Amino acid sequence: MNSLFSKWTSNLRKSWLLLVLSVLLSIFGISNYAWTAERIYASYSAFQRSISINTLEKFAVDGEISEELRVYTQYLKPEKIAELRQVLTSQIKVHPAAVSQFLYTSQGEFMLKRLGEVITTDKSESESGFHGLRSALILAAAEPKGLTLLNIFQKYPSSKINIDLARTMQIAEQLETLVNETNKAVATVSAKSDTEAKIPATESIESLPSLNRRGRFTAKKQTLKFFDIARRRLLSTDIYLPDIRSSVPVIVISHGIGTDSSNFRYLAKHLATNGFAVVVPNHPGSDSKQVQSLINGSASEVAQPEEFINRPLDVKFVLDELEKLNKTDSRLNNVLDLQRIGVFGQSFGGYTALALAGAKINLEKIQQNCNQKALKQTWNMSLLLQCRMQELQPNKPVKQYNLYDERVKAVIAVNPITSIIFGETGLSEIKTPVMMVASSEDTVAPALYEQILPFSWISNPQKYLVQMEGATHFSAIGDGKDSSEQVGVTAKLIGDNPKQAQSYINKLSLPFFQSHVSEKSQYRPYLTAAYAETISTKSMNLSLIQHLSTTEIAKAVNSEK
Repeated sequence: MNSLFSKWTSNLRKSWLLLVLSVLLSIFGISNYAWTAERIYASYSAFQRSISINTLEKFAVDGEISEELRVYTQYLKPEKIAELRQVLTSQIKVHPAAVSQFLYTSQGEFMLKRLGEVITTDKSESESGFHGLRSALILAAAEPKGLTLLNIFQKYPSSKINIDLARTMQIAEQLETLVNETNKAVATVSAKSDTEAKIPATESIESLPSLNRRGRFTAKKQTLKFFDIARRRLLSTDIYLPDIRSSVPVIVISHGIGTDSSNFRYLAKHLATNGFAVVVPNHPGSDSKQVQSLINGSASEVAQPEEFINRPLDVKFVLDELEKLNKTDSRLNNVLDLQRIGVFGQSFGGYTALALAGAKINLEKIQQNCNQKALKQTWNMSLLLQCRMQELQPNKPVKQYNLYDERVKAVIAVNPITSIIFGETGLSEIKTPVMMVASSEDTVAPALYEQILPFSWISNPQKYLVQMEGATHFSAIGDGKDSSEQVGVTAKLIGDNPKQAQSYINKLSLPFFQSHVSEKSQYRPYLTAAYAETISTKSMNLSLIQHLSTTEIAKAVNSEK
């Protein structure tokens, strides 16, 4: 998927629709009409021109430029004509059932309404732009080649499509700004990492043993089920124990929306064979089963707003139950050191990890940024999830929930959502060591706004920012269950090189937790830009920095380069 986006970036003014739709559908990973569109009418103020869908199809498939199309292409350079053809046929494969169900959620309908502002039908026809676009997306997703801009037009249930070019250009400019600012910030982090890597180290990086190999211990997995009566939540939890008789530190892994404990087996096994006990709970209400419920129609949302509270409480409850079992259950035999705990989380799990580390939910920030006017001015898709917090009406105020857990000594947050739910005020409350991991091609939780800038807000000096260039929001997610429950994690969404991203996660998670949970100082040299440089590859450049100010980010983003 990241390769597609790198191609689209330079063509945003022409391909904004497909870019926006792909972003929209990737967030949650996720009967034919008699009519199909015949012509597209593009208007700009009082000016209007049209072109037939058939003409566009011939151009896209065969490169044929008819007389009708020549009227437009005479103003374009040859390379731009080739780019336009590529835009029309670039493909995204997503499950049509996932598309259908998502577009009926509140988040899906919000995005459709935004797109419906620029795509409309004649008032005399029964389908409005909103409903027509939804049906076109569902039908296009069912095509063998997946979603393309061309087949969206072809499946539009109206003989005419009206596009407001003025509003289209505004959206394209907003998307272009988002991408350009992110690229500048990514380049700044990379350059800063290169500079830090040149600082002479006290220990030779080349002499450090590799951390990608399997550890010396054998790990055994077992699944325990815990039921929280107060919240009525069944927490099926995988536990990986190394064959060590003495007490060992515990690492908790929190999965993201639409995935489950199986997606992080690769990391759990790596940490367990290196001497950690690893606990991987499944979060009901935002796991793969919830997505499956959405697809089959038994659920109406990918995640209810209560999950912002329930997820950290899931982890706290499981740890509390393990404290009891650790002393009485022969399967555990008092092997868990539950006062030395690290948490790893991806996406919504990244939020969970940061909340457990002490980040406070920022109700004032949410109220300021989650009104309809503000949301209509952003294409940061993660805000649609973060702003769900406004809908939460718990039995007691959010301020009364204690999501922080003092047993947690360090956390890793991969592609977390942070900007509105925590903001600067909330993230500044973190007192434990934290590693933030950003992916340059993340269209779900954009790196600049959700990780890079938020990293600068963390006041704790024991912090690390890791950046994977070319990785997507899904690259760190491993292979999960071989079932339809994993519809949201397709190869296209994960990206071109997920194994490389997962290798980086292994190589950095181990020394981070060894340093800050096990307190083994010999692992500190691995948490440097110099080490990141030695394991970095051309296919996915890796950067690691420990210091970055808001001033440096603002200077980079506002530069003319």
